[in-house]
Amino acid sequence: MDVFSRYAPFIQDYIYRSGWQTLRAVQNAAGDAIFNTDENVLLTASTASGKTEAAFFPILTLLSEEPPLSVGVLYIAPLKALINDQFGRLTELCEEEGIPVTRWHGDVGDSSKRKLLKKPAGILQITPESLESLMINKHMEIPSLFSDLRFVVIDEVHSLLRGDRGAQTFCLIERLSRLAGCSPRRIGLSATIGNPEEAGNFLAAGSGRGTVIPRFQGAKESWRLSMEHFYNTEPQADEGRNPDIPALPLKEEKSDTAPSAADPGIGYIFEHTRGKKCLVFTNSREECETVCQTLRRYCEVNHEPERFLIHHGNLSASYRESAEEEMKDDDSLMSVCATATLELGIDIGRLERAFQIDAPFTVSGFLQRMGRTGRRGSPSEMWFVMREDHAEARAMLPERIPWFLIQGIALVQLYLEERFVEPPATTRLPYSLLYHQTMSTLASSGEMTPAELASRVLPLAPFGRISQDDFRVLLRHLLESGHIERTENKGLIVGLKGERIVSNYKFYAVFQENIEYSVHAGSEKLGTIVKPPPAGEKIAIAGRVWIVDEVDHKRREVYCTHVAGSVPAYFGDCAGDIHTRILERMRGVLSEEQAYPYLMRHAVCRLQEARDTFCKSGMARSPLIHLGGKMWALFPWLGSYAFLALERFLKLRCGKKLGLRGLSPSRPYCMQFTMEASEEEFFRITASEASVPFDPLELLYPKENPVFDKYDEFVPEELVRKGFAYGVLDVEGMKKRVLGWKKLDTDLAVVKRAD
Repeated sequence: MDVFSRYAPFIQDYIYRSGWQTLRAVQNAAGDAIFNTDENVLLTASTASGKTEAAFFPILTLLSEEPPLSVGVLYIAPLKALINDQFGRLTELCEEEGIPVTRWHGDVGDSSKRKLLKKPAGILQITPESLESLMINKHMEIPSLFSDLRFVVIDEVHSLLRGDRGAQTFCLIERLSRLAGCSPRRIGLSATIGNPEEAGNFLAAGSGRGTVIPRFQGAKESWRLSMEHFYNTEPQADEGRNPDIPALPLKEEKSDTAPSAADPGIGYIFEHTRGKKCLVFTNSREECETVCQTLRRYCEVNHEPERFLIHHGNLSASYRESAEEEMKDDDSLMSVCATATLELGIDIGRLERAFQIDAPFTVSGFLQRMGRTGRRGSPSEMWFVMREDHAEARAMLPERIPWFLIQGIALVQLYLEERFVEPPATTRLPYSLLYHQTMSTLASSGEMTPAELASRVLPLAPFGRISQDDFRVLLRHLLESGHIERTENKGLIVGLKGERIVSNYKFYAVFQENIEYSVHAGSEKLGTIVKPPPAGEKIAIAGRVWIVDEVDHKRREVYCTHVAGSVPAYFGDCAGDIHTRILERMRGVLSEEQAYPYLMRHAVCRLQEARDTFCKSGMARSPLIHLGGKMWALFPWLGSYAFLALERFLKLRCGKKLGLRGLSPSRPYCMQFTMEASEEEFFRITASEASVPFDPLELLYPKENPVFDKYDEFVPEELVRKGFAYGVLDVEGMKKRVLGWKKLDTDLAVVKRAD
């Protein structure tokens, strides 16, 4: 089929105006799948490959041929910034045909929302949280808004595959479809899907349709990649050594424009962003603030104009949007320090390179950040900057391994060698989300019997592993705690305690939030922080330092004045979820002799040091290393949740037999402890305990209530414990690793007999 000739005339005109000579492969493949099937469609193609147009050209064609009687397309995106970015593109595309495009999120005024409610039509762009709000607060409007909904487009769908937020999104799609009496097709868009079949099944769950995953020959990926290592103080890893070092892979001469006393790693970034438009990615908002402060200070010391902006989730909309607009200007030479808020598909113009400080947690995150560059025909370019302090002379073995450097290499190699990307998470028992969707359903629909409520909630796809008995336990607990109440008619409604939860705007989100204070400087809102210090102390936000003038705890507001200097920022903890395959590949990096062409001079030397440490310490032979006396270090090479299961397994099932005390984890890399047992006894005892069937609940402490997700505090303790044991801890992954150590025990015995 000639896809172009099948497009509506206004789409063809748009293509001509844009100067396109041909359709891209993804656009031909998407057109075939959307025009010629009635299935869901998962489009996976590299960043800037034209996925959005590939989906919307055929969708808008079908809508123009048979205009819907309501909103025809629901576009769901994980970030407001992504919606804002796509709004302009879609508006331009739809303008000629008169198809309205409406944004619906917290930063959008009410006038456009009222207009849509009055006359539902076209495309509605929304975040999962705003869709939750819509379902609760505009419940009676849902049938008229979506009665003829044809498509749900889920952008950056990979970001919704591994947590409660994604499960919430698919619950909402099912609830909306049932309430409006529609059966929309789902179109998922992503540049980073590791197992398309698994992701396709996840996308389709509860839709009554299968998923078509178009196969096509995409453009060849071209990367310019480098990875350098810096100690935070001199000397660097290559000082006094003369190894066989490759030439700089990016053929760029080092400049000498950072201040002489600069932090070596940040100074390197400062030097190589000069005269270019770059992104500087960090793994936390705190680090983002610190790095931006430092880079701006270097500009000041060098008497240069300021050339660094900042972008993260705690900044006010005005700060974020200003940074986005600046980056869209192709003539701009500003760089932005950012977190994951600029990781997803916002078009920020022609970026020359991205920097990544330390290793991200996931292959997916690495690919998304790499994909921010390389648009408009240029290769993608990322420079990793790995930093660490020199280990003290008496430092234990684990502190002598450059974990971020090894993790960064592992992420890159896993994708290059295997095209590995983290798969969807399908083993969770989402009791926190079950509470949330139960309360949301009651708040939106009003009184219903327990049976009616169960029939609305339990069939939702994310709750497929949750039994009716578990749901009864939850309802009894909510009645006892006052979150729901029973009426005279034996029906259920939201109770007084539940009303306080549901009526708060923060209820719409299922991800954990800290208690935030808004920060103001005069009439300007800077953003939000947690745990504000008292008046007279300093805070860091928006890449600058401010002195606190007043803290209003009742209104949760902080008033401050700009001052010079630098201080650390704090926005709340941010944990990483690292897959076991990454840890296994990290072991491979340390054990193999392979050279990686993207490593720079310091990194090559630091990797060689780490490999020497790995071999000489005995880590190559055994995961258990004797540190002296009764002190041991264990390197299990397990992902975050299997590592957590192993910690508990050693303490609770093996601790007494091993004489184990003082277990101190450095998650998920290693754990240190003292032990009475020998190395052979350790492997024998752990294998024996892992071979005996046991209930994962035995890995919880007697009175422990392991609140893990946002609404766990409102869930009965027995379900919280069950959800953590069966849905969070990777007990099977842990057992497999422990039983794999059996052979080591045998090999050790053979060596001892030979001696």
